[in-house]
Amino acid sequence: MLELSKYKSETRPDWCPGCGDFGVLNALVQAVANLEIDPKDLLVVSGIGCSSNLPGFIHAYGFHSLHGRAIPIATGARLANPELTVVVTGGDGDGYGIGLGHFIHAMRRNLDITYIVMNNQIYGLTTGQASPTSQKSFVTKSSPMGTIEEPVNPIALALVSGATYVARGFSGDPKHLAELIEKGIKHKGFALVDVFSPCVTWNKVNTYDYFRQRVYKLNDTGYDTSDLGMALEKSREWDPKIPIGIFYETTKPTYEELDPVLRTGTPPVKASLSQSDVDGLFNEFI
Repeated sequence: MLELSKYKSETRPDWCPGCGDFGVLNALVQAVANLEIDPKDLLVVSGIGCSSNLPGFIHAYGFHSLHGRAIPIATGARLANPELTVVVTGGDGDGYGIGLGHFIHAMRRNLDITYIVMNNQIYGLTTGQASPTSQKSFVTKSSPMGTIEEPVNPIALALVSGATYVARGFSGDPKHLAELIEKGIKHKGFALVDVFSPCVTWNKVNTYDYFRQRVYKLNDTGYDTSDLGMALEKSREWDPKIPIGIFYETTKPTYEELDPVLRTGTPPVKASLSQSDVDGLFNEFI
């Protein structure tokens, strides 16, 4: 295992005291340290939101992209240099709202990236509006009489969209969360780790205590992670008990393994281009 200090950024997190995202950051650092991923071989990409500030708080390559556009950036980086370990971090608004289309297509392509979504069921950065995962009847600034929409179910959506590793963690249990992230990074294919990451400032319902009273670990029940039907059934469980852990894991060829260019074995970033190659490319657009 590499020293955790190798991943310490000069920029300290500026999240609200008690924010669940601290637990996610610590779990991610523990996971990449356990896997002995050198910071120069790690890229963390994010969108916009409180949780999307995370790339600035870890010593690695980072890209703070546009709202909902983290996955396209990560896709480009991964395809350009498959030798990089690419992790995407963001919130439920960023990933399950404006970025939802990119989320679905990355899963059906089975890109070999890990997507960690800090799901606090509210828009925290913009001070407390209902998010795509806010529960029905939830009272917020944007829904003073309670939300009238059904929430997005990210676990079920991932399962039917082709994700080959689907897990859910809780930032109040960072050790378990680190294990889920570590397994997600090791997995060959698209890995989703949805994380209950309480917003202590704007969400007074889905708190640490709320989840501690409800969550249970699937691996404590003899659960079969290869059973897609059972995974879909478990994805619909909510109250009084909520499952966390690995819902589903399977193996199939990744996009990178099927792409005819990447199959040559030479990452595009290391491919040599002659001046005539460059001139030819420019001439195609003139």
